[in-house]
Parts: sequence; C-alpha cells; structure tokens
Amino acid sequence: MKIANIFIAVLCTLLCGQLLAQSTIKGTVKDNEGNALEQVNVLLIPGNRQVLTDKKGEYTFSGLAMGRYAVHFSVVGFRETSKSIRLEDGETRMVSVDMMHAIEELQHVEVVGRRESGYKNSTTFVATKTASSLRDVPQSVSYVTKEVIEDQLAFKTSDAIKNISGVNQYSYNNSDFVLRGFRASSVMVNGLRVSTRGWSQNLLPYVERLEVIKGPASALFANTDPGGTINTVTKKPLDENRKAISFVTGSFNTYRFTTDFTGPVNESKTLLYRLNVAYQNAQSFRVLQEGEAMVIAPSISFIPDDKTRINFDLVYQLNKGRLDRGQPIFGATAGTDLYSTPISFAVGRRNDYQNELNLFSTISVQRKITRNISFNASYMKSMYDEDLLEHRTSNRYGVDADGKEIPTLMGMQTIRRLRKNYLDNISSWFTAEFNTGIVSHKLVVGYDHINEVFPVGNSTYNAGGFLTADGRGTISTYRPAEREKYLIVNNMPVPNVPYFNLANPDYSISEISRYINVSAAETPTKYFVNGIYVQEQLRAGKWQMLLGLRQEYYVNVLDYTKANQRNIKQKALIPRIGVVYTPLEPVSLYGTYTEGYQPQSAVTIANPDIYGGPFDPLISNMVEAGVKMGLLHGRLAVNVAAYRIRQNNILRNANAADRPDLMEQIGQQQSTGVEVEMYGKILPNLSLTTNYAYNVTRVTKSDDKTEIGNILPNAPKSQGGVWAKYLFAGKMLKGLGIGAGANFATTRVTDSDILQLPGYVVANAALYYTVDKFKVSMNLNNALNKTYWVGGFDFNRLFPGAPRHWMASLAYTF
Repeated sequence: MKIANIFIAVLCTLLCGQLLAQSTIKGTVKDNEGNALEQVNVLLIPGNRQVLTDKKGEYTFSGLAMGRYAVHFSVVGFRETSKSIRLEDGETRMVSVDMMHAIEELQHVEVVGRRESGYKNSTTFVATKTASSLRDVPQSVSYVTKEVIEDQLAFKTSDAIKNISGVNQYSYNNSDFVLRGFRASSVMVNGLRVSTRGWSQNLLPYVERLEVIKGPASALFANTDPGGTINTVTKKPLDENRKAISFVTGSFNTYRFTTDFTGPVNESKTLLYRLNVAYQNAQSFRVLQEGEAMVIAPSISFIPDDKTRINFDLVYQLNKGRLDRGQPIFGATAGTDLYSTPISFAVGRRNDYQNELNLFSTISVQRKITRNISFNASYMKSMYDEDLLEHRTSNRYGVDADGKEIPTLMGMQTIRRLRKNYLDNISSWFTAEFNTGIVSHKLVVGYDHINEVFPVGNSTYNAGGFLTADGRGTISTYRPAEREKYLIVNNMPVPNVPYFNLANPDYSISEISRYINVSAAETPTKYFVNGIYVQEQLRAGKWQMLLGLRQEYYVNVLDYTKANQRNIKQKALIPRIGVVYTPLEPVSLYGTYTEGYQPQSAVTIANPDIYGGPFDPLISNMVEAGVKMGLLHGRLAVNVAAYRIRQNNILRNANAADRPDLMEQIGQQQSTGVEVEMYGKILPNLSLTTNYAYNVTRVTKSDDKTEIGNILPNAPKSQGGVWAKYLFAGKMLKGLGIGAGANFATTRVTDSDILQLPGYVVANAALYYTVDKFKVSMNLNNALNKTYWVGGFDFNRLFPGAPRHWMASLAYTF
C-alpha cells in the first residue's frame, strides 16, 4: 500500500510539472493602420493547429511544449506573413503582427467588399481599370470613405464632398459641382456612366466611398469634364457576417433609418450577399422643402472558383419633395444686400411637387483565363423618371409699363413635366501581366459602348410670359415700345402667372389651369459612343510609367425618331502619359499629361447655315506633378499636387445683328492650382482627413478683351477642410470619442458680373459613445451658426448653407 501511494505521489508530481511547463502563444493581428483584423486564419506549425482571430483581432494557442514554432497568418486582401519563434517551458509568448494590404489580391475589388476600415483608402480600380495602389497612379485621386460618411452622418453627396480638395458646390442640383475651377457633371458608378438629368442629390447609405479623379479622364471614360470626374463605389458583399442598423433624428424634423447586412449565403462562401436599405423623412431650413427619400441596394457576388467572379448590383433610389431653385433676393443691381431676404426664403407654391426615381443595375464578370491573362466585363442599365410640378421664377424681376424693374416682384412661370431617359453602358477589357527582362508589364486593351436615349413621350405643360391685350394669348417677353400689344393694368403689363411678391410671399395652393398653358412634346434625343483604348503600366525598379491612348467615336442622332434622322459623327484621339518614381518605399513622385474631350451638340454642328462652323469639339489638357507619401508606418497618407488645366474651343453667341443664332468658337479657360490632402491616423486612436486647395481659374483667351482675366463662377481661390476623431483609451473614458472639424471657402463670383458670394468658415463637432455593440453619436453642424452660401447663379437663385443644426444617432451592430 505504501508503495502504491508513493507511486501515485510521484505520478502526480510529474503530471503537475508537465502542466506547469506547458506554454502559450497569443497575440493580436492588425492592419497597417492599427485596426484589429477579425477572421484572420492563424496556423501553427508543427501541429497544424488553426484558429481564427476574434473581433479584437486576438488569438491564443495554449498547452504547447517547448520548441521551435512558425506562426502563419493569412486572410483575403492582405499579404500572408509568418513569424518563427523558440518557445521555452512555461513561457507565454506574444506574437502580434501588422498585415499589409495586398494589391495583387484586390484585382477583384469591384466584386469583393473593401476590408479596410478608417479614413484612409489604399487602392483604386477606376483610375487605371486595374486594382492599383493609389501611390502608383500618376494622377490625383481623392476620396471619402464610408467611415467618414458615417462619422459625419452624411446622407447625400453634397454632405460628403466637402472632404475633398478643390471641390465646391455650384447649386443644390444633383452632381452640380465645381472641380478645380470648372463646372462639372460627369458622374460614374463603379466606373460606368449614369444619367445626370436628375435634380436630387445622390444618397449615400449604399456607398463604400466617393472617388474624384482629378482632371480630364477621357482616356478611359469617354467625354468627361476637364476639372474631374466623381465616381461612386458601391458597397460589395463580404465573406464574413456583418449586420448593422441605425436610427437618426434631429433638426428639421429629421427621421432616418438605415440597415447594412452582408455575409456568405453558403458554407463554402461561394455566394455572398449585401443589402443596404435606408429611408429618410425630413423637413428643411428652406421653405416648402420637406421631403422623403428611400434607397434599396442589394448586391450579390458569386465566386465559384478562384478564377471566376460574378457580381450583380441593383440600386433603387426614390426622392419625393419639391425642386429647390434657390433663394431670391431684392433687386438686380450692384451693391444689393444679400441679406434682404432670409436664407430660408424660397419661391413656390404648396401644391408643387417633384417625384424622382433613379434605378440602375450592374452585372460584372471577371475571369482569369490563364495565370497572366484576365478578362473583365460590366454592363449597366440606368433609368431616370421624373414627375414634376413647379412654380418657379422666370429669372427676371417684374416690370412696369415703361420696362422699369420692380426689385420686390419676381417674374414667374409654371412647369408641369413628365419625362424619362435610359442609359446603357458596356465596358470590357483584357489585362495581361508579363515581364521582359527587368521590366514588368500590365497591359490593358478594352472597348466601351455608351448609349443614352431620351425617348418619345416626354412632355411639358408650361405657362409664362405676359398676357396679350385681349387677355387670350401670351407674349414671352415685354417690350415697352410695343405696349399696345399687352394687357396693361395699373401701369403694369399683366403676367400670365402672377408675380411672386418677395416682400409679402404667398405660398398657398395655386391651380395651374387658371393660366394659359402650352403643352409640348420634348424633343427625343439619342447619342452613342464607341471607344477603343490601350493602356500599359510598366515597372522597372523604382520607376513606373503609364501610357494610354483612346480612339473615341461619338455619334449624336439628329432628328431622332423622324424619317429624316441622321447621324452626326465626331471623333477624337486621346492620349495619357504618366511617370512615377519611388526613391524610398513610403514616397512616390509623379508627373502626368492627359487630355479631355467633349463633343459639341448635334444641332449646332449640323446646321452651319444657322450656327456657323464647322466647330471642333471642346478639348482640354492637364499637366500635373506631385508627391504621394505613406507616413507613420503607412497609417497616414499625404498627397500634394500642382496642376495646370486648359480648355479650348469654347462656343459662344457671335452677337451678329443679321444672324441671331450665329455661334463663334473662341477663347480658352485655364485653371492652375495646388492641393494638399491627408488621410488616416496620426495616432492609433486619432483619425484625420484634411484638405486644402489653392486654385485660380480664368478666361485666358477671348475675342472680347474685357473677358480676359475673369474668374469662373463659384470657383474660390482658396478652400479646404479638416475633420478629426479622437477615441479615449483610458478605463474611465473607454468607449468615449469626440470629433471636430471645419470647412472654409474664400469669396466667389457668380454668373452675374456684379454679384459676389462672401467667404465663410463653418465649424462642426461630434460626440461618440460606444458600449458593447451599441454606438450613440451626437453631431452639431455649423456650430457657430454662420450664414453662408455654397454657390449661386444670380440675384434670383442663390444657394445658402444650412444654419446650426444637430443630429443624434443610435446604431447597433451584430
């Protein structure tokens, strides 16, 4: 018995010794911005034990014997990495890594969702038609990520675009922005063209990020604006389950609800989904501008193997409200007081309405044919549908019988309109990657087709002008020398639609059948584009070069749907060249030259007897140089760019007495400027996005010498902004965060030579609190209650910014 007890005691001692000698490997996996990475596969060799990191990016291997081990980390979208260690008895070894984003894994960025989180984005697909590091693109590409959009509670494009250098609003209208001094309307979704006929701003709940390709982008995307092109990148499915819902309320009786669900449909993760749904019902600081908006955006990715990826996107966007034409003020003379009417002031009637539907669907296919050759194809169908009734200004003031303007009476017209238009995009290209000696090549050869139709059946029912003497007809304009033709009452010509009294506004219901209306079919139109392009990206050591050439064929169908319809053809050969030099790993120097192209209208170039000509298309070109840096171990991106853009072949009326429609091709406009942008994290808990732009856009050539030197409208010389978010790290303040920022712009001119908009600085702030899976935030915008204008046309159409207002949000992720 004693021997048995001694044996058991010795055995227990040995076992306890072994247990005490067992060792542990644990650690945290983050990206190069300091964000924890979930679902990273961690493999331990020998033993082939595997675990996945949790939501904090943490993992643990326990019960290990002493010896040598290799810890291998892998996850889609990041470079695989390994660490080798020697583990001692009873040791707990911390093995943590920062994983770098793998550009080569992001060739399918348009199919698989972005894993990066934060204010910094590392890659672009649209700027080169291949997944490229932003530092390797010899052109400025700016962006706003979904994290910035969420932190600022932005809901539409104009809420977020202020975070991009060199971009300013022209009006409230959809996509009506000024990019590097030039008014722009080129808009793309995932690199494909969508209709810009709509009025309401694009909604953001389905948006991964907004990108702005600075300068002409015609070498890849056909006819584009000289200042730049805005591209919306939609959220794509992820191969891990993520779900989020949020509710927002605040000033102007705002109610907003959003959801974002994504994940795999099956265990093999060959079928992924994402669903974004959002609804908002809100009033405005503007009179009669309440409305509601809804977006439903499902996305599905099918990945049957490692060579094939198929994606389907649908975006349904509905806006209901009224068309806001801006704020009118008293009088149209120099020195008129901008504050003569409040910024809430608008023109319209209670029964006005505007219903807009934007619908677009995309199918994209990516196939890896061989190890070095892949094929990409995308097709987008978009539709815009408008149902509108508005009482709006005729862009002039009321007059007495002598033709003298009355500064408090606004001339009016009514518009009842039903219209649709359709736009088809096909984009396809082959990519070949190969080496010749020390030079690596990425060759792209592609074809694009764009087709936009404004179909038969679009119609208007309009009233305007002045009543004839018998009160049964109308004349569009009033001529005092022919006053006998007009109905004159109280020494004033009687307008068909009553004047709007700025001093005593009347917003009551007004039945348009009381006026003399003219029903008219809108002219059907059609244009289509065929483009063939080739692009080569070369790399040799520290040097890279991008060479591109596009042959563009633009056809506008004159007298579309009529028996005598004919094609008006234009074409252009568009080059692009850029060089990147990387003297150090975190620094890239670049220079580029690129051209832009915009055709003249078919009506103008097809009727030389009326308009003159022939006329060349609008041609622009840009020279740009800059530096792109990744600082603080890649957490912070800093970009600096200097540029010069010229636009030639501008058309204007020749003012010929015998030919009132005669046009002449004159002049040149030039934009020069410098931009600075920073994105990312200064500290692991301090995120930052900031931008500054100095720009001068002038008329540099004109037959009218008085125009030379004029600044283009709504283009401030200086503008910029900053937004920072700080998350407290201590136990007492854990979960608490603050955000703060400001935007500014200097004085701008308008379309009127005698009207300027003052500069402004607008400050914003936010408070965040996160506990478990809940996040509560409070945002205060225009904290100092600054009165300012984001843009303007003339005295009758100015576009003020919102006064001080607040938003509160409750979000839940699961």
